[in-house]
Amino acid sequence: MTSAKLLKKIRDHESLTTQDQRSLIWALSWPAIMAQISTTIMQLIDMGMVGRLGTNASAAIGLVTSTTWLVNGVSNGVTFGFSVQTSQAIGARDYKKAASLCRQGLIAIGLFSLPLAALMALLSFQIPVWLGGETIILRDAGLYLLVYSLTIPFYMLNTWAMNMLQATGDTKIPGIMQVMMCLLDVTFNALFIFQLKLGVMGAAMGTSASVICISLFLTGWIFIKNDFLKQKASWRFHSHSVRSAFRIGGPISIEQFITGTAYIAMTRIVSSLGTLSIAAHSFAITAESLCYMPAFGFASAASALIGQCIGANRIELSRQMAWRITRLTVLMMTTCGAFMFIFSRQLIGMLSPDPEVIAIGSNLLKMEAFAEPLYGASIAIIGILRGKGDTLWPACLNFVSIWCVRITLSWLLSIPYGLYGVWMAMVFELNVRGLLFILRQRKAFPPKHAAASI
Repeated sequence: MTSAKLLKKIRDHESLTTQDQRSLIWALSWPAIMAQISTTIMQLIDMGMVGRLGTNASAAIGLVTSTTWLVNGVSNGVTFGFSVQTSQAIGARDYKKAASLCRQGLIAIGLFSLPLAALMALLSFQIPVWLGGETIILRDAGLYLLVYSLTIPFYMLNTWAMNMLQATGDTKIPGIMQVMMCLLDVTFNALFIFQLKLGVMGAAMGTSASVICISLFLTGWIFIKNDFLKQKASWRFHSHSVRSAFRIGGPISIEQFITGTAYIAMTRIVSSLGTLSIAAHSFAITAESLCYMPAFGFASAASALIGQCIGANRIELSRQMAWRITRLTVLMMTTCGAFMFIFSRQLIGMLSPDPEVIAIGSNLLKMEAFAEPLYGASIAIIGILRGKGDTLWPACLNFVSIWCVRITLSWLLSIPYGLYGVWMAMVFELNVRGLLFILRQRKAFPPKHAAASI
């Protein structure tokens, strides 16, 4: 049975067997997983191509990566504020409201992204200085950040389009298009980095060009092809929708701000350890992200599934789905952690030819492998809670875990153990975070009603 028919069974209050639930989770998760992996591969491409230009070029991108993550993360609150409501409206079979929420979300990202892009462009050369980068990499870091800043509206457009399509249960088209973005990134990078010899700035231009192309395509698909969202609807803001968007999206932006500023604080700690540490840290983070992207795929599917269950008032089904998704994510992330441990040198070797960077980076990945199962659980549970509209608790738990545990330990352990001390703190904190989120899920979805098997 297709995912569309299974989703319709949720809206029509028909029963779903255990096999139906598994099929639906996998059907929605796999395209989302491929989308997340392709996005990470795009980062790997950037880092790998730039890595051929030398350690300084890699360090320049690594220095500002945490800043781009912060901006993208905070911006997510705007899109999720409307996409979660869209998913719940579809679950309630109020398709006209869903289409209107989609349009309100598009206007909201326009109003938010344009001033943000202008501000980031003005600060693009100052931020690398604030982050403590060495003089030799400041110019390249600033150029990379400038190009990224000017493309922020399209990054947000791409996120909005993916979230809206996933809210309808369509993860296939976003998944395919993110793979296409990866292929375009290879092509544009080859042109800008090597043919036009633009170096680090060329990497940013290649990525930006691919994001622009795919975001415009997905936007067109929403208004021309998607059965739920293409129908005529109001473009006006509605007070109730806006209030709900702030209630849902506000904590998400705060949560992402907490996480993003923590990454910047981590970058500041690492930058004090020298350019080699920045490069090894950046490559290890990028390589690790390839392994935990499946969890984000499950989280995307979870937001759509739980949102439609809640909208349809299928409370018991939402409990079953929540725990089944969490268990599947932990199983997948355990496998990914083992893969990362075994192939750590190969993963770093794809990004840098520098023997010192490979040696340090591979050791970091082996350490991090032991955090993947519980880290994956926390990612999936965030998606589950977002579908329910519960976004405040994730922000609170992330603050406690990241700032009170990770940053404090990173600062203390970096003194005697250097970069390895920073990653020891990270591994410990990710396991703590996973346990905290599991406890929260037990409160939101008491497991006694959940299905006993995966």
